[in-house]
Amino acid sequence: MLPDHRKAEQRSLRYHAAIADRLIADPSIVIRARHRVERWLEDGSVARYYADGWRVRLADPIDDLRAFLIEPSETARAFRQVSPFAGVLSAKERWALWAATESDDDATAA
Repeated sequence: MLPDHRKAEQRSLRYHAAIADRLIADPSIVIRARHRVERWLEDGSVARYYADGWRVRLADPIDDLRAFLIEPSETARAFRQVSPFAGVLSAKERWALWAATESDDDATAA
């Protein structure tokens, strides 16, 4: 069985991989994420480090942003934990990702 933090990381990675897949077809996702980051900067609800970092990432070319969303680095993992992409996937889509993570966990335990 995977430790809870590892499972959370896998779920987050799956979530952001799904978003990366959608960015080409739906550029409004980036626009909405930029607006969210601007709200973070205005109200201080997210640490400035992450808000500023996302502001920079969201200005990158789309292929660079897509690569960052699934990058295995510590930096990318940390930024996925403070994501401006909340609400991009429906509840049904999120549950399917979580179930896939559970299936992977079950297969690893067997």
